[in-house]
Amino acid sequence: MERTQTDINHLITLCKAGNRNAQFEVYNMYYRAMYNTALRIVKDEHWAEDVMQESFLKAFTKLDSFKGEVAFGAWLKKIVVNHSLDNYKKLNKDATQPIDNMLYKLEDGDNGEEAKVDFQQLQVQQVSQAIASLKENYRIILTLLYIEGYDQEEISEIMQITAGNCRTTISRAKESLLKKLAMS
Repeated sequence: MERTQTDINHLITLCKAGNRNAQFEVYNMYYRAMYNTALRIVKDEHWAEDVMQESFLKAFTKLDSFKGEVAFGAWLKKIVVNHSLDNYKKLNKDATQPIDNMLYKLEDGDNGEEAKVDFQQLQVQQVSQAIASLKENYRIILTLLYIEGYDQEEISEIMQITAGNCRTTISRAKESLLKKLAMS
């Protein structure tokens, strides 16, 4: 049985009052989606579990900052994404270059056209594997865009980059993904 927005709002009110049963219910409602979000970013099951649980703790302690301007799930997901990215960056300092340092330059003779790939024939697993094999910055930005559903403005905010660098990185990541998919 799906919960209504009224039920969720009531649970949030109880959580703000420190009701542990309400916190447990909220956790049970959202843990799987939040775990999957963390897993797509950190790429390790145990690490994703830790990040997800820490994110819930953070959310419950900062529940007073939740104003209801967005759905609770979206607010919680942003906490999970930010916490996942922070943890990933801490443990993989050498694996990623600062995304702000990336500039998109058209190669000589490149007319800017993307490689043509028939996405309907590709299996979801092939696309997931291709995304996973991309450079870390590309993998993260495409995950946020296509899997998590953030728009470019939100990604710029999350990644703490300019809108121009975000568009450029997305463009390069798409190009790299298309090349990988065309080769498979």
